[in-house]
Amino acid sequence: MNIKAIPSSAEDVSMTNRRAVLGVGGAMGMAMLSPVSLFAQTADANTLKIGFISPRTGPLAGFGESDGYVLEQARKALQGGLVVGGKKYSVEILDRDTQSDPSRASQLAKTLINSDKVDLILVTSAPETVNPVSDACEAAGVPCVSTIVPWEAWYFGRGAKPGEPSPFKWTYHFSFGVGEFVTAYVSQWAKLSTNKKVGALYPNDADGNAIRANLAPALAKAGFTIVDAGPYETGTTDYSAQIAKFKAEKCEIFNTFPIPPDFATFWRQAAQQGYTKMVKIVQAAKTGLFASNVEALGSLGFNISSAAYWHKDFPYKSILTGLTGAQLVSGYEVAANKQWNQQMGASMSLLDVGFEALKASANPKDKASVAAALSKLKITTMVGNIDFTKGPVPNVATAPLIGTQWVKAPAGAKYKYDYVITENAADPKVPVTSKLISYS
Repeated sequence: MNIKAIPSSAEDVSMTNRRAVLGVGGAMGMAMLSPVSLFAQTADANTLKIGFISPRTGPLAGFGESDGYVLEQARKALQGGLVVGGKKYSVEILDRDTQSDPSRASQLAKTLINSDKVDLILVTSAPETVNPVSDACEAAGVPCVSTIVPWEAWYFGRGAKPGEPSPFKWTYHFSFGVGEFVTAYVSQWAKLSTNKKVGALYPNDADGNAIRANLAPALAKAGFTIVDAGPYETGTTDYSAQIAKFKAEKCEIFNTFPIPPDFATFWRQAAQQGYTKMVKIVQAAKTGLFASNVEALGSLGFNISSAAYWHKDFPYKSILTGLTGAQLVSGYEVAANKQWNQQMGASMSLLDVGFEALKASANPKDKASVAAALSKLKITTMVGNIDFTKGPVPNVATAPLIGTQWVKAPAGAKYKYDYVITENAADPKVPVTSKLISYS
């Protein structure tokens, strides 16, 4: 039985009337606000919000050095909006700096998801940046594209198991992997006569552990003797034991995957203790990627080898901006008064992939539709062909690595170092521009 409360006094009647008046007033207020609310909802429905996360400061700052310029080119290209399925959307790119801190990377992603309500997140540069952001997106059901982490460190480093179905629904990654390192290294190391003994200095982190477990055995299978000094902790200040081991074994090839401050410490100690005089090939990943990091070594940086995931001589252009590599580089060097770096092409390719997925989706505001478009995406970006339908595992597309070397620039050149291509086994369309030079 429904029993309606009856006011017991005049005061109760008055209170009841006041509540009724307030209720009407509240309803009228809501009615007055509703056009504004509807306008906000309409604006949100017509705007695509894209998060872009990278390390612009801290130990990994070399990766993010050119991101501001790349994002400026993307925003210019998107000034007129993005047309998807006949509908035009305005676009906001919300870029964030992780300061090279994994915890901050995760929190930035969560804020972009929960407060800024982004439709897609793009993230790049090292597991410390990419993995926590990818995990946050996966947990929240927000599509995410990432790059510049060995795919094994991204896929298995986040809990996927070999031979089992992918645990990821929302996160996608395109990058090189162990297979690409093997192709580039074996091709590059064949350019010089060595004893094929490789001194391996791999850190105790996601990159180092993935490389130790996968790259070292593959190189051994290719005929190289791997002398692994064992995992070291980031921030190590004394490498005497590792250097002594490499000297005793006469390792004429040296391979490492360190952050820049650690490599600078190690390589200066290696020079002081005489190891650099016996090394013919110095293959430095991560730290050997950018001129700013190599220049910090002074004369010790000349003839360090690397493997490039992009170079200004790659024969591809950006889908989003229409820029060739040469155009992107020349514009950056004028605007920033700095030497170009290979992350420029990778960050531009990340934007290419993200916006092509939005265009290929049935509805760019529907997160499931964007994720589905990513899983089927096949395009050619600045770094080359990206095909998410091929694998090697679900949610992953591979990209090539090309052998490169830092050499002394010709007299009169603006910059001290020239970054040259020494082999192209992974992509014959990329032109070889120089012969590999012995380090010692």
